[in-house]
Amino acid sequence: MVPKPGSSRGVPGHTGVERMQDRTSDPLIDVSQLTVGMFIHLDLGWMSHPFPLSSFKIASTDQLLILRRLGLTQVRWSPAKSDLALQGNTTDAAAADVEAVPGPAETADESAVVAQPTPEELAREAHRRALASQREALRLCEAQYGEAADGFRGVMDNVVSDPHQARAEAENLTAALLDKMLVEGDLNMRLLNETAGDRSTAHALNVCIIALLLGRAFGLGRDEMMDLGVGSLLHDVGKLEIAARLRHRDESFTAAETQAYQQHVVKGVAIAQAMGLAPGPLLIIAQHHEHADGSGFPQRINMDRMSTGARIVALVNRFDGLCNPLISSKAMTPHEALSLMFAQGRNRFDATMLNAFIRMMGVYPPGSTVQLTDDRYALVVSVNSARPLKPRVMVHDVKVPKEEALILNLEEMPDLGIRRSLKPQFLPRHSLDYLSPRARIAYFFDAAMTGPGELAA
Repeated sequence: MVPKPGSSRGVPGHTGVERMQDRTSDPLIDVSQLTVGMFIHLDLGWMSHPFPLSSFKIASTDQLLILRRLGLTQVRWSPAKSDLALQGNTTDAAAADVEAVPGPAETADESAVVAQPTPEELAREAHRRALASQREALRLCEAQYGEAADGFRGVMDNVVSDPHQARAEAENLTAALLDKMLVEGDLNMRLLNETAGDRSTAHALNVCIIALLLGRAFGLGRDEMMDLGVGSLLHDVGKLEIAARLRHRDESFTAAETQAYQQHVVKGVAIAQAMGLAPGPLLIIAQHHEHADGSGFPQRINMDRMSTGARIVALVNRFDGLCNPLISSKAMTPHEALSLMFAQGRNRFDATMLNAFIRMMGVYPPGSTVQLTDDRYALVVSVNSARPLKPRVMVHDVKVPKEEALILNLEEMPDLGIRRSLKPQFLPRHSLDYLSPRARIAYFFDAAMTGPGELAA
């Protein structure tokens, strides 16, 4: 659901009430008076604008042009968070600078006492900057994920009471995700520290994000991507109409319980029809539990009769189900899940898509705990699709405090690689505490990093 004006639910670690209280003192300003450097708050909701976040500092004239095209007359802004050049005092400032310029004798004296930074100081400063960049990238990902989770919960709130509004909001959310994927170059799949809070929201977003990234890798067009996004978001919508205890398949289910669980597909199709969904997302909901070899349910159709979107979602849905089961003790690592799907499920999935999925996720997907070739332990946080054996990892380094740990790009370290993947419970206790593997894995996306100096993902 698009949040009401003034609402910005869903940002991790900050409640909507607190955020609204924070903004009550923020003054309004006419859009025509906005300038670069102002920190503003858009009360449109995340799905109604193309910016990564709803609160941000204006960084360019291009952003000003976009803001003026949104149809707003006024926005809120935070002077304390803004960084404005004092244009009215330019002359005075220049004069002050002239007065402050030291004479030749002063300059000589100054240079005699100013010490050059040592290599150790330069290294510490580089580490501090890289760490700040790393934290900002993660903060941006988690905030965007939080706003997307908020939008999805709004969709689900309206499915029964206003199905057509729910459809419109699902389409808006998908369009917002696609707009935010429109960056030059590649996108990384990024592991998050926090998840959406409830399992159904996290599962829907994981399936949607990964499915859209896979669709992007296959070069699907905008209309196909819209169908894929809406269908993946709503693939489990039929679970609203079955008992809560039957919403997650369990090996202990009786035949009757299994049949009741499988009914969520048929019920989902009925709900989707009431929402007025297009044929593309409707087929995804109807076919997301079908298998390429015809062994799925409810229609037992084979791959030739499955839509492209359904084949993608069936694959991603299975992967997330293995990594994030209802009972966390049964969770597989992402590496184990991919290995199982490749070894045992090759007949169940479109082989071309499965191979592309493994390439995209990497041999060691985000969330995998690994041991490096120098015997240190690490947590994979993002993948390099061009070099699947060289992801970005957070390494347990006894010389570096946990809060200062940098993410290393193994592609830039030819002498360092991954020896093996292992379950978190097999990590030494001090490595487990340092790396803090996620009990529930959540993904988002960010722009791929480049350059040998890039340690932060």
